[in-house]
Amino acid sequence: MELKLVPIEKPENLNFILGQTHFIKSVEDLHEALVGSVPGIHFGLAFCEASGACLVRSTGTDQTLIELARKNALTLSAGHSFIIFLGDGFYPINVLNAVKMVPEVCHIFCATANPTQVVIAESEQGRGILGVIDGFPPKGVEDQAGVTWRKGLLRTIGYKL
Repeated sequence: MELKLVPIEKPENLNFILGQTHFIKSVEDLHEALVGSVPGIHFGLAFCEASGACLVRSTGTDQTLIELARKNALTLSAGHSFIIFLGDGFYPINVLNAVKMVPEVCHIFCATANPTQVVIAESEQGRGILGVIDGFPPKGVEDQAGVTWRKGLLRTIGYKL
């Protein structure tokens, strides 16, 4: 077995969700979950089929994001993994619970806009995701000024009253 670090290639501030599912039906079910959660959402989704034809299956509402999802899914080539890229102004917090509630979804590895490396194990049989490196390590511990800033930010962007 060989371990590899595979970077997610994307524009700097673009959010994505990386997960694992178990059935080809996931492509349509995830699409429905996303459009049902946020009307007018822009996204691209790709799924790595792990049996049968073993194709990258894709869908979405934005062709550029669909192509980006296909490219990253093919680079990962990890069985039954999926990746969803969200368009500008759309965030994982608005769709993550709907994605997790899709019956075929087994695991969410990350939901982020950070630079991300995916830890892949590769064997003679195939490839699987072991985990992710999401962003950077902490630089310290939050002080009272940091608490005040964090609370202010959440209220400024409308996530707290």
